[in-house]
Amino acid sequence: MRPTDLAREHGISTQAVRNYERDGCLPAAERTPSGYRVYTEVHAAALRAYMSLIAAHGHAAAGRIMRAVNTGRLDEALTAIDEGHRQSLRDRATLDAVRAAVDHLVAQGDAVPARTGDRAPRTIGGLARRLEVTPATLRNWEAAGILAPAREPVTGYRVFRADDIRDAELAHLLRRGGYPLEHIAAVVRRVRAAGDTEALAAALEDWQRKLTARGVAMLTAASDLDRYLRLHTPAG
Repeated sequence: MRPTDLAREHGISTQAVRNYERDGCLPAAERTPSGYRVYTEVHAAALRAYMSLIAAHGHAAAGRIMRAVNTGRLDEALTAIDEGHRQSLRDRATLDAVRAAVDHLVAQGDAVPARTGDRAPRTIGGLARRLEVTPATLRNWEAAGILAPAREPVTGYRVFRADDIRDAELAHLLRRGGYPLEHIAAVVRRVRAAGDTEALAAALEDWQRKLTARGVAMLTAASDLDRYLRLHTPAG
């Protein structure tokens, strides 16, 4: 098989195929007396596995997995795959937590606090008084990634603007509902990106679709890697 034969299947360039071989993601090809690479079905299976692993685990992890397989370090490859599945499981747990928090808001009839009303910039003390919490609580929320106030350039004091106040009010509401700080931080990040609960609900659905697609891609990658392992005898 020629590099073009492998490249055509995946819509990539022949140079990409050569680069993947150079980087250890494909096993080394034999050469003809004139120096041309000779690829086999083993290389084709390796490329299929690598491309599937990219879709499932990303470029960096896919490269680690294939290099480990091609140098006889199967347990290292399997560990990298396990890490991908563990991250996927964490993402699903976070999604469930964010969705539950949004459902909690909707059930209570509490929309994400609007950007209207008394939203003049506040100091940490002023915001603490508004929410009836301590400044130390707000600093803890900041450390957890829930709040990200600006700083006065001269004094270095925290300045909580309209979006920061909205995030603090949302955090305060969810904290009263018993949600842990890491889950509240995930909700606030999604609200920042989406703007309100309706937009957040749509963002969560998109997140769910991506997680599902990634899960299916992991199944495909496992199948393609299994086929490659059956054809390939690692070096070393």
